[in-house]
Amino acid sequence: MPYRRTPRVEARLSASRERVLAAALAIVAEHGYAGCSVAGVARRAGMATGSVYRHFPSKADLVAEVFRTASQREVDAVARAASLERTAAEGIAAVIETFTGRALRAPRMAYALLAEPVDPAVDAERLVFRRAYAEAIARLIARGVATGELPGQDIEVSAAALVGAIGEALVGPLAASASAAAEAPSGLPHDAIPNLITFAQRSLGAVT
Repeated sequence: MPYRRTPRVEARLSASRERVLAAALAIVAEHGYAGCSVAGVARRAGMATGSVYRHFPSKADLVAEVFRTASQREVDAVARAASLERTAAEGIAAVIETFTGRALRAPRMAYALLAEPVDPAVDAERLVFRRAYAEAIARLIARGVATGELPGQDIEVSAAALVGAIGEALVGPLAASASAAAEAPSGLPHDAIPNLITFAQRSLGAVT
């Protein structure tokens, strides 16, 4: 008769996996992908390195799960900002303020999610969530087109382009903040976010 894990064993394994994941999330947030090692995660989680490998066969598998977890939180925040009932121009501003504000509060994690060199398996997760951001923004654009607040346009192209523009505007400052030589997050120039909002509203044809 095949062995079946008891509910108590399943719960213990699940709790152990969550400890590993929480430790890895904390390390990536502090040191980025390059600073996250399986041995370091094991130390942070208070367990043997072999125990980490019981849950994740490789560093790439572990960090891919970190990316899925962290990226989903960011996508959910952007989706909430995009879904609130407001004008198209206000919705565009809210999306950018949410995306940039959260990134600048956690620059090392944001840089890891957006641009840090990673393994191919992790990079694949990055692409999945870029599409998820674009889908959330596409719904906002579609709503604006339907109400006449935005002109007719290729909604998917506009959404993807806006995700790219936001990411590109953030990469430089986030890279500087994530640098080992940076003592504190450099942030963005004080007028960068308003200028990015204006650019996005104009590119989508929003009336402000």
